[in-house]
Amino acid sequence: MRPGKMAPAGGAVAVTGLWVPLAVLALVCAAFALTEQYPTLSLLKQELHQQRQVPAGGCSSAGEWAEQYSAECDSSFLHFRESDCDIGGSSSCESVLSFNTEKIVNQAKLLAEQKRFPFATDNDNTNEELAIAYVLIGNGLYDEAIRHFSTMLQEEPDLVSAIYGRGIAYGKKGLHDMKNAELALFELSRVVSLEPDHPEVFEQRAEILSPLGRISEALSDLTKAIQLKPSARLYRHRGTLYFISEDYATAHEDFQHSLELNKNQPIAMLYKGLTFFHRGLLKEAIESFKEALKQKADFIDAYKSLGQAYRELGNFDAATESFQKALLLNQNHVQTLQLKGMMLYHHGSLDEALKNFKRCLQLEPYNEVCQYMKGLSHVAMGQFYEGIKAQTKVMLNDPLPGQKASPEYLKVKYLREYSRYLHAHLDTPLTEYNVDTDLPGNFKDHWAKNLPFLIENYEEQPGLQPHIKDVLFQNFESYKPDVQELICAADHLGSMMQYETPGFLPNKRIHRAMGLATLEVMQAVQRTWANSKVRMNGKTRLMQWRDMFDIAVKWRRIADPDQPVLWLDQMPARSLSRGFNNHINLIRGQVINMRYLEYFEKILRFIKDRILVYHGANNPKGLLEVREALEKVHKVEDLLPIMKFNSKTRDGFTVNTKVPSLKDQGKEYDGFTITITGDKVGNILFSVETQTTEERTQLYHAEIDALYKDLTAKGKILILSAELGEVDAVCNLILSLVYYFYNLMPLSRGSSVIAYSVIMGALMASGKEVSGKIPKGKANFGFICLHLQLVDFEAMTAPGSEAFSKIAKSWMNLKSISPSYKSLPSVSETFPTLRMMIEVLNTDSSHCLKKTIVVV
Repeated sequence: MRPGKMAPAGGAVAVTGLWVPLAVLALVCAAFALTEQYPTLSLLKQELHQQRQVPAGGCSSAGEWAEQYSAECDSSFLHFRESDCDIGGSSSCESVLSFNTEKIVNQAKLLAEQKRFPFATDNDNTNEELAIAYVLIGNGLYDEAIRHFSTMLQEEPDLVSAIYGRGIAYGKKGLHDMKNAELALFELSRVVSLEPDHPEVFEQRAEILSPLGRISEALSDLTKAIQLKPSARLYRHRGTLYFISEDYATAHEDFQHSLELNKNQPIAMLYKGLTFFHRGLLKEAIESFKEALKQKADFIDAYKSLGQAYRELGNFDAATESFQKALLLNQNHVQTLQLKGMMLYHHGSLDEALKNFKRCLQLEPYNEVCQYMKGLSHVAMGQFYEGIKAQTKVMLNDPLPGQKASPEYLKVKYLREYSRYLHAHLDTPLTEYNVDTDLPGNFKDHWAKNLPFLIENYEEQPGLQPHIKDVLFQNFESYKPDVQELICAADHLGSMMQYETPGFLPNKRIHRAMGLATLEVMQAVQRTWANSKVRMNGKTRLMQWRDMFDIAVKWRRIADPDQPVLWLDQMPARSLSRGFNNHINLIRGQVINMRYLEYFEKILRFIKDRILVYHGANNPKGLLEVREALEKVHKVEDLLPIMKFNSKTRDGFTVNTKVPSLKDQGKEYDGFTITITGDKVGNILFSVETQTTEERTQLYHAEIDALYKDLTAKGKILILSAELGEVDAVCNLILSLVYYFYNLMPLSRGSSVIAYSVIMGALMASGKEVSGKIPKGKANFGFICLHLQLVDFEAMTAPGSEAFSKIAKSWMNLKSISPSYKSLPSVSETFPTLRMMIEVLNTDSSHCLKKTIVVV
């Protein structure tokens, strides 16, 4: 079981056996508002939901940064913490109280004279009594304060300051006890009925409502407070609640209003940047984070957020620099260590990633993300004993009753089982086993769908066998010169697959793996065209199209064992009969998927055409009106009014694409489905998905079978005759075959890079080398201007295989293959086992930068 989480220290001065003077009260804020804290800000919204804490002003902060908020300290947005001392149950508390009675009275007199507490009266004696109770609150003596206020209310039931103070005391006792929360809300609501024109009361009530999950009520109270007396702090607080609610556009407006009233607010500027970040507007987010750093040069959370934004852009160097600056300010900043480690893992720098995860766990031993990623990094490098040890620790962190399981907890048993399987097959020739047939069907189905590990009658993989040792590090220099050339050629080819677009971080491990896959595909296809057989899955036979893709699949799997790269048609029959969906959200709420932004306009044109066809058949009288409305549609949100034209599409609609057959002219297959639902801007779901069913799969397989048969025949002719026409025919067949593969989406993960490595390898077998990188397209549709081109989506949106081939060849810049490729050793013979595959992926790649790569 994981230990219970401890609440951070409260803002009030704690009683811990020594009396802490409270003279600071008169110098800072009202007595009930000793401090406002900035909780650590995380880019992970999950943490915000867990904490339900609203970052507030900086009344308690030291130095110049705090001074900017001093004008806002007349009312505060209190954070209710647990009391360190229970008057009713601790004799030590009572002795401290009695021993310091004189000091309490003196402090209270000072506060009473200055009337520095809420709802002070015109009676000096009453004010002094009220001040005593507020001083007790300031010292964490909440029960004593409540008794003091209650005594006063017995004499004067409508004494507003006492009602208000008692409500605050109930809240600060701890909202984990619903009785405290209900009493606090009851008292504050009484104050609202008696004094409806005081914004601080609505603000305090919102502070109690928000951690209870009653966000809409809290927002209503903050709105009333703003209507009564707008302030930078109130806008900032309301903006934070909108942010937690994932209403980033409205949150942005509030942070902007707050900054207009007080521009020097690092926290508000940071949150403004996060509203951009979560909507995919990374460049704007980066500018906001930089502005926050201008206001506070040692702002760790701004550096951390800046690093994450650069990481999402794919700018590894800038992200590393920002994370490093955050760690220079605090080398023990756990969130930065975690985020930096994850970036390094996805950059392929597993050794460096491990250092960050280990440091993270030294500081926070029960951090599930760092523990999971530590185990994953070890397994990816072939260190299975350490990897499974870390995975088991995550498995032991059972969620507490009523607590939602973390993503790491849900994934870890799948990873442990897969790790055991990989370890058992470390030294088995790759040609003698098959992951898709070996792993149980229900296991694969649940893993691919990211379901909880609840599999009936599941038999666990055998534990680690002591005679099978972990993978050892292999120096680059220990490989023969021709193998060194092979590795460097793979690194070069893999880098050609990198998308130069926001959202794609370069991963040198994936580059090498898929570069080796490309070379192995090239060599296997050349042998096939020369009538040689291949050894696959324990059988020697002529290579089929799936064998060609399986080469790339095995490299993609081992490059990152976290992702289940599985053939969907090998799933259990029941799963296939229901359909297995590959789903991509283009817009969800206010979050835009930048990777596909280039294709929004193309998809919109297609949707508009389909809407006209639909209304032409079902609403001919209203067709003209619909046509005129569609002329005004330039972005997804513009479709919302169109949806209202027909009752059947009022809540949304779907549009299906069709893929024309080459084998059977005039026949069409189901492509992907576009879905748009929503009722207003900011509440839209715009998505595409492909549904893999057994019937659909068989249709596509028949098409690909026919193309592969034709490709093999043409390839054999090409081996004997290098005429230009034959080469072009082979290139078109390769691209057509992959066009149907992309539209089928037959894998649970990784279809894009797997298919592209097959394209490159098969083209190289035909004597052509891809020398052009995947280009940058341009798009600006009212969201963000960026550069993007995705091969898979290009295939999915092309009207046919010929159109896709034409587009692809226009930027591939095909040229004759370098003769040096022919002299490279066989990939399958050089790395015949899983152990050798992991060894070469672990090998340092920096040596290739110092060599002259003859293949370029």
